[in-house]
Amino acid sequence: MQQAPSLQLHTTRECLGLSHRTRTLMAELHIIGQIIGATGFPQNSLFCKWGVHTGGAWRLLAGLKEGQTQVDMPQTGDMAYWSHPIDLHYTTKGLQGWPKLHLQVWHQDSFGRCQLYGYGYIHVPSSPGQHRLQCATWRPLGSWQDQLAEMFVGGGPQLRSPDLIYSGADRYRLHTVGMGTVELELCVILRHFDRYGVES
Repeated sequence: MQQAPSLQLHTTRECLGLSHRTRTLMAELHIIGQIIGATGFPQNSLFCKWGVHTGGAWRLLAGLKEGQTQVDMPQTGDMAYWSHPIDLHYTTKGLQGWPKLHLQVWHQDSFGRCQLYGYGYIHVPSSPGQHRLQCATWRPLGSWQDQLAEMFVGGGPQLRSPDLIYSGADRYRLHTVGMGTVELELCVILRHFDRYGVES
């Protein structure tokens, strides 16, 4: 009777060990926090669309890199509270393309129509720990005809590509007006960044 060839089996511990050794070759960044809210905008009833942009060397292991908050219409004061959670886990082999958080603040009227109120972006802090951040926003300012139409029917100019929020010299050629501020709270956890000269 012919003997069956022996199979080489790996234990779960060995497989996990190999995976662990592979992962430790790369630096890891964990971002945990929330978009607290926004203040200083012309009207209440606001919501925020957000996203994270990174360089090509970064890989998202866990979490969502974009999202949208609920609409908040405060009864008192002008602070719209969202308390929208952010939880992201990245790996990278370099510091180039450090994550940036880009934001769009929108106003929703009583008819459900949405109007852009501001763009903004902010770099994720490169130092570990808890950070309270404020992101100033702006919006494009159209011609006087656009501004007149905006007064009566709403709307207004928008960027063709959201990439202009955080990159390119084209953004600085736009005519813009300052809007309100978005407040964030982020906790940054670094691992194996010491090999890139970043203290963790």
